[in-house]
Amino acid sequence: MDPAFRFSHPIEVRYADLDPQRHVNHAKYLTYMEIARAQYLKQIGLWNGVDFDRLGVIVASASCSFLRPILYGMPVRVGVRTAKLGTKSLRMDYVLEDAQDGAVLATGSTVLVGYDYVQMVSIAIPGDWRARLEEFEGI
Repeated sequence: MDPAFRFSHPIEVRYADLDPQRHVNHAKYLTYMEIARAQYLKQIGLWNGVDFDRLGVIVASASCSFLRPILYGMPVRVGVRTAKLGTKSLRMDYVLEDAQDGAVLATGSTVLVGYDYVQMVSIAIPGDWRARLEEFEGI
């Protein structure tokens, strides 16, 4: 894994993830990134994995570049990092790799916006989030 990614999460490819071409459907790549992102936020203490109203961010955009097919039974690892931290938004980058040989299967990114789920309005990235992200990522 690229050393720029200080966090990674293993993904189990399920039979239900496959499409008629017998590889993982393109939409599942974003799901794999979402799973890894949730674990990243839990790992660095920004989300408890339960209280969605206090999550603090919402996805504004997502992209993925597909480099190699992911096949059933392939051990996949998703690297996650906060690459850019703005006032009201942050960009997270992802790399999906074959966990056995390190081959890059896909890359992606999401832009997350600070969000108050109770008031349903965008907000500045909370100060505690900023401090933890900066510390963890060395930004």
